[in-house]
Amino acid sequence: MCARTVEPNHAARTTANSDGAAATTSLTPLLLQRWSPRSFDRLDEVSTAETDALLEAARWAPSSRNGQSRRFVVGRRGCALFERIAATLSGRNAVWAPNAALLVVGVLMRTDEQGRALRFAEYDLGQAVGHMAVQAEALGLRMRQMGGFDRNALAASLALDAVHEPFVVAAVGRQAPAGWLDAELAEREGAARERLPLADLVLARD
Repeated sequence: MCARTVEPNHAARTTANSDGAAATTSLTPLLLQRWSPRSFDRLDEVSTAETDALLEAARWAPSSRNGQSRRFVVGRRGCALFERIAATLSGRNAVWAPNAALLVVGVLMRTDEQGRALRFAEYDLGQAVGHMAVQAEALGLRMRQMGGFDRNALAASLALDAVHEPFVVAAVGRQAPAGWLDAELAEREGAARERLPLADLVLARD
């Protein structure tokens, strides 16, 4: 049964609430329940063992030719690295993210040790952080990834060389009630997730 035609479907997108409701197909619970909140419990801590598990998940993610061209910087709330990372966050990220237990910087390597460009570095880092997000869910944690930060300032603050580029910052911790946020952010927190229907997502399939 090949030659299956895909017809675009421009109807309303599939939505889901923070419990992962309204999924249209059978997903593993960790993916179904994954959520990227802004409201983190500012009193809670992530243990060293939990932090190690997150990093192990990233370490075992696949990479092009097993190049493993991703690195991480982990800041723990109340410690120096955390403060340096938080100081570079921009916009509303600077309001909510400092409540998280961890701020994790995903660093990609643009070239290898011989100076050759690593074409799939961004893809590989994305896979590693995705693995980390699923592991966070398995631990009862939440992760929200951010692109809103001053890359140059963060690279300088962390004393990174030209090969190592801070590409993403992820806030990690246990979720708190939306009421812990200000009114504007709390309203965003309650919004349903929205995804394209499969018919729009898949360009072709057998």
